[in-house]
Order: sequence, then structure tokens, then C-alpha cells
Amino acid sequence: MRSPLVRVRSLTTRVEAPLEEVFEWHRRPGAIHRLMPPWTPGEVRVEATDLADGTAVLSLGRGVDWVARHDPSAYDPPHLFTDRLASLRPLSWTHRHEFAASGDATLVTDRIETNVLGRMVDRMLGYRHAQLTADLAAHHRTYAAGKSLTIAVTGSHGTVGRALVPFLTTGGHRVIRLVRHTPAVEDERRWDPSAPAADLLEGVDAVVHLAGASIAGRFTEAHKAAIRDSRIEPTRRLAEAAARSGVRTFVSASAIGVYGADRGDEVLTESSARGSGFLADVVADWEAASRVDGPRVVNVRTGIVQTPAGGALRLQRPLFAAGLGGRLGSGEQWLSWIGIDDLVDIYHRALFDETLEGPVNAVAPEPVTGRVYAQTLARVLRRPALLPTPAIGPRLLLGKEGADEMALASQRVEPGALGSDHVFRHPSLEAALRHVLGR
Repeated sequence: MRSPLVRVRSLTTRVEAPLEEVFEWHRRPGAIHRLMPPWTPGEVRVEATDLADGTAVLSLGRGVDWVARHDPSAYDPPHLFTDRLASLRPLSWTHRHEFAASGDATLVTDRIETNVLGRMVDRMLGYRHAQLTADLAAHHRTYAAGKSLTIAVTGSHGTVGRALVPFLTTGGHRVIRLVRHTPAVEDERRWDPSAPAADLLEGVDAVVHLAGASIAGRFTEAHKAAIRDSRIEPTRRLAEAAARSGVRTFVSASAIGVYGADRGDEVLTESSARGSGFLADVVADWEAASRVDGPRVVNVRTGIVQTPAGGALRLQRPLFAAGLGGRLGSGEQWLSWIGIDDLVDIYHRALFDETLEGPVNAVAPEPVTGRVYAQTLARVLRRPALLPTPAIGPRLLLGKEGADEMALASQRVEPGALGSDHVFRHPSLEAALRHVLGR
């Protein structure tokens, strides 16, 4: 008999993809990463290798694990798989993943019996279904023929890499992580940025280069050297290695910092003149280092990435949630942002769309001022935005140069190279924030 505290929460969504494809998506490596809401604590430590009887472990921090065991008695591919919580008593959690064909589409139902608060479960289910639907749609948009690639990725454990790699593997691609430590699993290869091995990219179709020291921090000479040294020569050597190995596509991270820290109200496109300042110089040299004969090269000029899993939003969210948020400086500076999943889609498109070459502005089509950003984040979190931070605040923390080039920069950037027909999951800031924050 079910405990009176246990309730059933469920959600059904029509997904425009065939039944077998939707079920297979869930079987591939990375599915649990794509479905785990970014606002939840912890991370995936062990991924289930089999939906019939595998075990997944989510680390919640401080030695606390959520252990989910799949139930072979409630497994009926491609219609059903089930997992049950095997830790954290007295919590109760039984999750049935149900799939039914509906013409050429699939009805996906998540049914959860649990004593966890219903509001939390509903937020999670809404996120999972939106993510699944959008991911499958993105794969269909980019290559309807279902071509599978072997893709080498640097920086796979960074904020962008943690989102991109699972997206690629659930799409049926093989991802080889280029790491600096001794490889621990089959699809890792040791990468020495100063001298890549001759066979590093053997059998690789494309490279996504994300690695580089974080720009966050006070702009001391040592920090600036780390930013520069981790990007320019390692990128040049990796691009040259890609050319020698016959890699067809080289997609490298870049940044809208190339336009300079203060361009006022000027609308900036990929053809706009580069700006001045430390970051503009670094980004220009970084992009130049990637340009070698052979591969098609795409430089993804990334705006301010929106995800609570990293970057600026990770720092701002707790302040705004506590009612302590507000605009930075005057609030009139332009902020060109991009949702984490729209950024993933741009990298994905860059891998396949041979019309994309050179710089590509990875920003949403609706930039906002700092004042509007603060008001929007506060509204999503249902908090006031009454405590502005004067310019002296970031300057004390980051130094004048760091504050002016990062926290107080004004760049009104337009995604010109993507074209007007590019599909953004979240073209507006409020929609993007509501998705990644589960609001």
C-alpha cells in the first residue's frame, strides 16, 4: 500500500520524432546530463550503462549521493524503462519513463511516485520535456540525413563543454575528449598543448576547441599572461595538428571581447572593426592562430552565457535570490547574451553547415542594457532589483582594466552570420532565464 505522503506527478508531451529514435536518444551516453536541470545541486558521477538494470549516481555534495537503480521487471523497450531511488531514505522515488507512438511522433510521459515536494518535481519535469523536444528538433534541423561524426573536444569539462559533449553523444556522435591528464577512459586522449602528439587527431572528423584559462579575476600581469598564453599558441598548434591529420572542420571558441569594451550604441556585426584593449588584442590573435590551410575554420564569438552552472549568472543568482541584486554601474551599457543551449546549437551547426566560416557572433538576437538585465532576472526570481552596484564595486574587485573590459563593458552585438532563418530556442532574455532557472 502506498504511503499517504507519496504522490504521483506526471507530464506528457508530444515529441516530433519517431518512437525508436526517442527511446534510442535516452539509451545513449549523455542523456542524463542533458535532462538534469542546471539549477539542481551536484553533478552526475556515474551514468547508467543500461536502461534495463544499470545504476546512475548523482553526487549532491558533501559525500551525499542520489543512487538510481533501473528495474529490469519494469523494462519494455521501446515503450518503458523505470528507475528507483536506492539511497537517501526516507525519500521515496520511482520514475517510469513511458513512450508511445503517435503517428510519426512520440508521446513521452514521465510518471513519478515520490514524497518529494510536488512543485520541485513539476519544475524538473517541465525542464526535461522542453530539453528533450528542443534537442531532437536541433538535431533534425542540422542534418536530416543523420550523419555521425567523430569529434575531438578540448575544454570538455568547462561550462560549455559540459553542455555540448552530452548533446553530441545523444545525437549519435562519438566524442573524444582531449585531456591534459593520463586518459582514464576509452574516449580520452592526452593532449599536450605545447606539443600535440602526431597521432592525436587520428580518425577525427572535426575539432571543437574550447580550452583556455578563465578570464574571470583581477587583471594582474600574471592573470593576463595566463589568459593569453592558454589560448594563442595552444590554438595554433592544435589547428596545425588538425590540418596535418586531414580534419575537415575546426571550430574554435572566441569572444565578443574582440569588439572592445565600449562601443556605445553601435550595432556590431562580424564585419565591424575590431576594438582596442587587452581582450580585443587577445581575441584577435586567438582567432588568427586558428586560421590554417586545410580545415574549414569557424570562430564562435560568444556573448555572456546564461546558465546557473557557470559564468556570470552563477555569481548573480544567489545575490538576486536574496533580494540584493541590481544593475552594475549606470545600467546603460549593452549586454549581448546567449542561452547555454542556444550556444550548444550554434556549435552544432558550425560542425555541419559548410556555409559558416570565420567569425560567427554567438549572441541572442535581442541584446539588453544592464538595467533591463537586472530587472528581468529579478522578475524571474520574484525579487526586487533595488540595490545597484556603483562602478567602483567591480573596479575594487577586478581592477579598473578588468572591470571596464568585463563587468562594465558595453557591446551591442548582432548575430549576423547566422542569418535571419537561424532558429533560437530562447530569443528573449526572460524566456532563457526562466528555462535555465526552472521558473
